[in-house]
Amino acid sequence: MMLRLLLPLFLLIPALPAGAAEHVVPATAGALSVALKSAKAGDRLRLLPGTHRGPVVIDKAITLDGAGQATVEGNGTGSVISVTVPDVTVRGLTITGSGSAGNGRDAGVFLGKKAARAVVEQNRILGNLIGVDIRGSRDALVTGNIIEGRRDRRMNARGNGVYVWNAPGAAVIGNDIRWGRDGIFVNTSKKNVFSGNRFRDLRFAVHYMYAHDSVVSGNISLGNHLGYAIMYSDKVRIEGNLSRGDRDHGIMLNYTNKSHITGNRVEAVGNKCVFIYNAHRNRFADNLFEGCRIGIHFTAGSERNEIVGNAFVANRTQVKYVGSRWLDWSVEGRGNYWSDHAAFDLDGNGIADQVYRPNDIMDHVLWSQPAAKTLMGSPAVQLIRWSQSAFPALLPGGVMDGAPLMRPVVPEEIPWKHAQ
Repeated sequence: MMLRLLLPLFLLIPALPAGAAEHVVPATAGALSVALKSAKAGDRLRLLPGTHRGPVVIDKAITLDGAGQATVEGNGTGSVISVTVPDVTVRGLTITGSGSAGNGRDAGVFLGKKAARAVVEQNRILGNLIGVDIRGSRDALVTGNIIEGRRDRRMNARGNGVYVWNAPGAAVIGNDIRWGRDGIFVNTSKKNVFSGNRFRDLRFAVHYMYAHDSVVSGNISLGNHLGYAIMYSDKVRIEGNLSRGDRDHGIMLNYTNKSHITGNRVEAVGNKCVFIYNAHRNRFADNLFEGCRIGIHFTAGSERNEIVGNAFVANRTQVKYVGSRWLDWSVEGRGNYWSDHAAFDLDGNGIADQVYRPNDIMDHVLWSQPAAKTLMGSPAVQLIRWSQSAFPALLPGGVMDGAPLMRPVVPEEIPWKHAQ
């Protein structure tokens, strides 16, 4: 009977490779350093509850496991834990006390170029300049961690929660990231996955620079300056994310091409739900853009983008577009939903019988000449607006939706699952 009761507990303990050993490390001076020197590849170092002094360098393929009760504390210089070899796991620790030099390498956990397939999971990484620095490590996994950055500096002088540089195949999944500069900052990388993370009290939740063929999915951005900033990147899938209460923009595409932005919810953003600048051949489909000052700002010659099936709800200005060309935001007889479109559907096919045009010539004048606000209530302006609504041919070009939807398609909100 006792064996039957204990068997499930044994199954929960990860098995060691054949020939590997487990070392129990007490929280006494020098014990962790001695254990690291004596361990062999494949061994597990089980840190007992208490504070273990760092910094430490892991140069063997081991598992460092604190079972959620041990702390590794640095001495205020460099990184707390540095990994220099493949196949290392850092698990169940509280990690604190990195340096503050600001050179981009002082981190709670630093994964070097040779740290392929490193796993950093279920840790509390607190008060470091950078949470986890993935610098050139292929196929690294950072998952289920609570990462809280510095709060004693202005935001732009802090480090990032997770920094990814030239790390193909890296995945950052299911982390809770707060109080740094950017939640995840990706620079010059490809084939990455950033999924199921929560971001709060940051500059950008996710910040992309020159990162291609990657996925940003199921993340939650709450009250940051900007949600998802995708810049100078191609073939990115931005799917099922939430931006709520972010200050400037929910989603920003800047020089980003051939990407898919689908099933996202952007709500109550202070400025623009979406800002598109010089971005081409992207597909925006089935997103909710609600309660922003501007639903979508489309500028700088962005061309050949598909915008279809989205719900634009209760934005003060649904679309801001200044241009002389006509852009039809419908694809194969299906457009978008516009909450301010007073339309009929006499044939009951779900498509409004009247074309939707979000902007008129007075909008163009106001955007280019803000001082014209003083004239907006004048009879002359009202006459111009009535004329353009009655005679659309007078419009100089802009956005139109040839097949506006009568009902919105609202993406499902994915509930947050705590990191630990």
